[in-house]
Amino acid sequence: MKTVRISLNSIDKVKSFVNELVKFPDVDFDLVSGRYVIDAKSIMGIFSLDLSKPIDLNIHADANRMDEILSALTPYIISE
Repeated sequence: MKTVRISLNSIDKVKSFVNELVKFPDVDFDLVSGRYVIDAKSIMGIFSLDLSKPIDLNIHADANRMDEILSALTPYIISE
């Protein structure tokens, strides 16, 4: 598992973010905001979070796929 900080501060960013995640059907992604843990592939779940602040994204993937996933998510990552 790897955790990165992401920013989803617009509706368009949320939609494109989820579209990137669904390209990895065998990988689980969780968004963590405070005590809430949301499936990152759920648009409705994402909109239930406070999107004005950075959110932690937990990526549950094999190490050999991690570079490919991080490359796809580069526009959303604010720090590693």
